[in-house]
Order: sequence, then C-alpha cells, then structure tokens
Amino acid sequence: MVPVTGSGRPVNKAGKLFLKLGLTAFGGPAAHIAMFRGEGVKRRKRLDARLQWEMWRGVSYHADTGNHLIHLEEKPMRYQDKVAIVTGGSRGIGEGCVRVFTGASAKVAFCSPNEPEGRRLEAELNARGPGEAYFVRCDVTQTDELHRFVAQTVERYGQLDCLINNAGWHPPHKPIDQFSLGEFRALLELNLVSMFAACKLALPYLRQTQGSIINIASLVGAMGQLYATTYVATKGAVVAFSKALAIDEAAYGVRVNSVSPGNIYTPLWQEAIEASDNPQQTRADGEAAQLLGRMGTIEEAGKLCLFIAAEATFTTGVDHFLSGGAELGYGRKTRQGQAGRVAWG
Repeated sequence: MVPVTGSGRPVNKAGKLFLKLGLTAFGGPAAHIAMFRGEGVKRRKRLDARLQWEMWRGVSYHADTGNHLIHLEEKPMRYQDKVAIVTGGSRGIGEGCVRVFTGASAKVAFCSPNEPEGRRLEAELNARGPGEAYFVRCDVTQTDELHRFVAQTVERYGQLDCLINNAGWHPPHKPIDQFSLGEFRALLELNLVSMFAACKLALPYLRQTQGSIINIASLVGAMGQLYATTYVATKGAVVAFSKALAIDEAAYGVRVNSVSPGNIYTPLWQEAIEASDNPQQTRADGEAAQLLGRMGTIEEAGKLCLFIAAEATFTTGVDHFLSGGAELGYGRKTRQGQAGRVAWG
C-alpha cells in the first residue's frame, strides 16, 4: 500500500518516512516508521514512541514529503457487540450513560420506576442508533424486580459486559436532628443496598465476559457536604464497597471502579434551583463552585463511564472524580455562629 500525503498525493522517493500498521509487544496497533538517510536515531525514537501511543488511542496519520505528521481524525470510543446495564437510566447521569453507550454501538438495557420517561428515551435512541436501547420498568429497592431485570437482559442479549449502578437520590438538606432513622434506612436501601444486590445478581454473567462494574458515588462522599449526613454516608460507602469488591473480583478478571461526580446539571439539580428562594443565584453559585466555572453535563459523565468500560482496562478499584476542580483550593468555610443556618456547601 502506497502511503499518501495530506492532500492525497503518494509520497515520492524523496520522502523521509512512511507509516504502516503493525503490532506492539502490548498487543495493540502501532505506527512503525522507516527512516531514510538524514534522520537521527534520537528523532526516530521520539517519533516512534509518539506514534505508538497515538495509534494505540485510535488517531490516524498520513505522512508527507516534508516529514510532517498530518493528523486526520481521532476515532470515537466504541463498545460494539457489548451489552451494558444502567440502573436509574431514564434521566440525569444514567440517561447520559445510556445515550453515550448506545452512541458507541452498545446494546444498553436500562431501568427506572418512571415508565413514560423510560419509553420515550428508548424510542428516541432506537430511532437514532447505532446501538440499541432496551427499557425495563424496575424499582431497584425491590430485589425480585432487579433480579428479573438482569435475567431479562441476559436472556435478550446472551451476555453482559458492563453494569453501571446509577440509581440513587439526594434528599433535601437538613441537619441530623431532622432526619428520622426510617429516612436513613430507606436511603441506604436505595443508594447502597440496591447496588450491592445488582452487583451480586450481575457478577455471574460479568465473570463470563471479564466485564466491569461502575458504581456512581459522589464527590461529597470524599469531602463532606452541609446538612447531608445521610446522603454523604451512603456515597462514601459506595466508594469503599467498590474498592473491596475490586479486590475480590480481580480473581475473575472483572474490574470494579466508582465515579464521584461533583455538580452535574441534572433534573435533580434543576429541582433544587426551582425550590430555592433565589433560583438565579442558586444556579450561579452552582456554576461558580467549579474551577472551570460551570457544571458538568450528563454526556460528560457518560463519556467517563464509557472510557472506564472500554479503554481503561488496567484500572480497577479506582474512584474517578468528575468535578471540574470543585474540591481544589481553599475557600471561606467557617461555620462559627451559623448553627441551624441552611446553606449550600
């Protein structure tokens, strides 16, 4: 095959390098360069190292007669012929995961107790492709419903490659005095116990494919949050559970990771904005909490999960912050003289 320039012309004999696809010792595609006279060994090594990394990432190049690398395109992440389950997938971060994974050609089964929302998303994504969306109504706190959801998915597709445990809820902010034990137990059932149950039900199939689990935690599980003791406790537990399970499942080749989002603009965030005394200021404060000056999007959350599932194959037991830098730096944090005052933080 004759290499071509960025303009499509073949490289002539005066050209100083050509590229051809090969295999590295790591088992992935590499770009090997044949240097003609006039090129030093150090430059050859630098180019070879760069090209091996870029081609591994899926970046395509042409070569021209001036020995310049012409960037063509970076191929999108793909999850073709893979099957994923997403709990709480009809809105918010779960919806972002369903959208991104189906866009990467995956078959995605997702659940929610809200059937109208789930059906609308299912129809939209199946009309768009290239992957397939499959909605099942399911309350993840009901183990029999969760068991049926996992079984139906495997029966339909014959395999399972990824489980994304996203279902959860953030209750209104209030001090511990105002939380009942019943409220805490109910939140534990939704945010933590259902996750344990989903992992237990999915693992027999994930072990067959050496798949992965991604558990959605929260940034505040690591840094705390004002008047959110119950929520923070559940999300901190998600991270700890994920690390422990990663140790156990490494024996089967199953990777287990967690994602801790900060402020991602979701319907739940919009509900908080609308419920505040000053919605405009609440939205502005939410945006300003990040070094990047904005909230994240549900698609960005989905892309991180897709990277963990499809590309980060040497990553397990890791909690991935998706925060825009919200946790970095100092801030005005004193609570002296503010007992009982409700505020974001």
